[in-house]
Amino acid sequence: MLIELSKVERNELQHRVRSQSGRADDARRARCILMLAEGASWSTIRQSIDCNDSYISRWSKRFGEERLAGLYSRHCGQQASTLTPRLEARILKATQKPPHNGSTHWSTRKLGAKLGVSHMMVSRVWAKHGLKPHQLEGYMASNDPEFEAKAADIIGLYLNPPAHAVVFCVDEKTAIQALDRKDPVLPLSPGRAERHGFEYYRHGTLSLYAAFNTQTGEVLGKTAQRHTSAEFVAFLTDIVAHQPRRKEIHVIADNLSAHKTKKVQAFLDEHPKVRLHFTPTYSSWLNQVELWFAKIERDVIARGVFTSVNDLKRKLMRYIRHYNKKPKTVKWKYFDPTRRITPESVVTGH
Repeated sequence: MLIELSKVERNELQHRVRSQSGRADDARRARCILMLAEGASWSTIRQSIDCNDSYISRWSKRFGEERLAGLYSRHCGQQASTLTPRLEARILKATQKPPHNGSTHWSTRKLGAKLGVSHMMVSRVWAKHGLKPHQLEGYMASNDPEFEAKAADIIGLYLNPPAHAVVFCVDEKTAIQALDRKDPVLPLSPGRAERHGFEYYRHGTLSLYAAFNTQTGEVLGKTAQRHTSAEFVAFLTDIVAHQPRRKEIHVIADNLSAHKTKKVQAFLDEHPKVRLHFTPTYSSWLNQVELWFAKIERDVIARGVFTSVNDLKRKLMRYIRHYNKKPKTVKWKYFDPTRRITPESVVTGH
């Protein structure tokens, strides 16, 4: 395919090829047309400018129809759009409805394609209104009819504990598995995270009782094979043994049935200085020891390798001993007393 060029066209094309400040794609198209005008074969052009036959065909056809004007790229791009209040409201409304393709939530690109707008526009609207469809939060609503009174009692112990008394948050972390990896652990190294083999041995389980002192942050811990009422009473006995005689002890616990048996009641009758305070139903978040359990789970259990149940017990107790050298209290704050707990329900003394 031979192309005839005028003197002006040839000079312009040669200028584009030699230009050091022009676009590389403009120079490449100009060189293609010049080589066609010189009678070069398509095979030679393909090798010279590293292109395919469709490239040569497309630009030679455009040059033949529009001459130099046809060599400008014509990417239509996405239709320009302006974020109007009406479009913003449309994006917000669509975001709060589930997709029709079976997905559980929108992504910016999915919603942008659905509405015919840029995904960045969707992202800006979401950021402006604090929408995060990719995130999910869990919650548990308490159905305890005495929620306000019980919660106020516990929060009162945190914020205004009784004088000359000690407050413990008590709970048990049950069924901690002593897992031993079948393959060796590959240690942390530059550019690579620590790696554990997928397969493991299960050597058994253990329960951990913990009493968190809300005033000092110290933890009294004990392991047990089972979490029974007898074990709970034995742990309460340990708490009493570690405190001065006749000192008033307040124990915050959840509503587990093992905490409300006749054995527990008999223990309380024998120790009138010990008082149990139960959290409302489905409200274990009020118990500060849960925060400490999350810490030991993160620091010891989640990535731990345990060769036996005794090894698990030894490592748990070692962690507690080291933790008690520099214990930390929980800075408990209740920011919005208007939500379920009213100012009138706060207990100021015991």
